[in-house]
Amino acid sequence: MGLAPYYRHQVHTWEQVVQTFGFEPDVLVLGDNSTPPGLLGIESYPCLTAFACVDSHIHTWYPLYAQAFDLCLVSLRDHLPRFYGPGHDTSRVLWSMPFAWDEDRPSGEPKTRDIVFVGKDDPALTPVRSAMLARLRERFAGFCSLQGDYRSIYSSAKLVFNVAEQGDMNFRLFEALGCGGCLLTPRIGHGFSDIFTHGEDLFAYDPDNFEGLCALVERLLADDRLRERVAASGLAKVDAGHRAVHRAQAFADWLGEKSAQDLQAERARNAAAIFASVLKPLYLHWSKALLNTQYASIYLEAARTAPKPPAPRAVAHHN
Repeated sequence: MGLAPYYRHQVHTWEQVVQTFGFEPDVLVLGDNSTPPGLLGIESYPCLTAFACVDSHIHTWYPLYAQAFDLCLVSLRDHLPRFYGPGHDTSRVLWSMPFAWDEDRPSGEPKTRDIVFVGKDDPALTPVRSAMLARLRERFAGFCSLQGDYRSIYSSAKLVFNVAEQGDMNFRLFEALGCGGCLLTPRIGHGFSDIFTHGEDLFAYDPDNFEGLCALVERLLADDRLRERVAASGLAKVDAGHRAVHRAQAFADWLGEKSAQDLQAERARNAAAIFASVLKPLYLHWSKALLNTQYASIYLEAARTAPKPPAPRAVAHHN
């Protein structure tokens, strides 16, 4: 197994993928990094391919791009139907919600902060979030919006505040609970109410009822035992089923049910159609969107390159 983190826009051909890992993968998973298409010629890759999609609430082109892959993992449950397109029946799409990382643990720090939010607070980029944070800052002297080491910050707070700008189930929800925080988070869809219980694992608020939110904050800040009990329940629920190891096991089990040979053969038969209806339009779009950058010519050339037969596999390879 290999892992190649990327924190900026990159594009790779199959040959570059192999060079990056040092071996030919049997399964290649492209993680969502909110960047333009990161793999070129994916329709002809000689291995099983999967796209792990997190931010479909932001990037409307993701369902189209996902059709170039054999499999797709989707973070937001209510968006699953968007990915049931040609070549993507329900059996090829897995609901794989966010999770807490193994490092997200209570640190035992004293609760020196009343209520905190950790994340970007930029009116230009996150207008809804920033407006909410500004109102809370005016209302509660003990409210602070921070960036940095969220684990130590969550552990030092009586209440952890979450915002879902577009109603998404975000990682902050699970990370805060994993750090043992008493979480105050908006009511959303995507299976939220099937997983967590208001007043038991966390506290849910109505984003459109600011006065109700403030009343809830005041009640919670005055009740140490209630906060501690709910934070402990939320942490236990995360430990029981919502850490990285749980998502990895679910994906491995789901992958084990698939026939890689059949999926790859089907993609090979449809490679020309996948290129024409999915990849070429995306490549052309990004060649224009990224005009005057190094990527414009890369995507334009990719749009002109017809699908190739799958590259021959080496005799020895790694899982």
